[in-house]
Amino acid sequence: MKNTKRNFDIEAAAWDEEPRRVQLANDLFHAINNGVVLTPSMNALDFGCGTGLVTLLLAERTGHVTGVDSSQGMLEVLNAKIQSRQIGNVMAYKADMHLGNTLEKGAYDLIVSTMTLHHIPEIMPLLEQFAKALKPGGHVCLADLDPENGEFHTNTEGVFHYGFNRLAFQDSLSQAGFCDLSVKTAAEIIKPDKNGNIKTFTVFLATGRIGNMAQ
Repeated sequence: MKNTKRNFDIEAAAWDEEPRRVQLANDLFHAINNGVVLTPSMNALDFGCGTGLVTLLLAERTGHVTGVDSSQGMLEVLNAKIQSRQIGNVMAYKADMHLGNTLEKGAYDLIVSTMTLHHIPEIMPLLEQFAKALKPGGHVCLADLDPENGEFHTNTEGVFHYGFNRLAFQDSLSQAGFCDLSVKTAAEIIKPDKNGNIKTFTVFLATGRIGNMAQ
């Protein structure tokens, strides 16, 4: 497995032109919306926001959304959308995705991350940072691939995990201080694998809530 950093900057301009990505964002937002009650009072964080496909959907249902990503190119696309659509409740900033310790403690009601965690070498420290960044009672919604054999990505640069075992992932969330855990299938992606064969990959959504003691 390669572990060098993938250059998302060069992919950013054409990122939204892939219909599968847009459909996946819609499917995952639908799953998030079914898993957590979204309200106009919520301050939300989209960790690994990319071009904002999920971020801007969240912005329609919550009070404010902060998008965080390590790719300046992706953020430039998102900021262009924010400006052109005159969206007032979204902001975005650049941060190293391997480090969650830049997140403000106790700042968010909801933390969302979709198809980002397989790019993070060490998951447990990040989950612990998510717990600290949430307000008491805040929710986390994390979507990623079920286990696969490294066939999903044509380019495996920056891919540290070939999907996640659901039970192990739920256990990690519990260790990080989350309760009321649920892990459900959120989407299917039908695409050619790296060998050119059409294959169906499943994406789960894990949800949980932080209690007062974790803060």
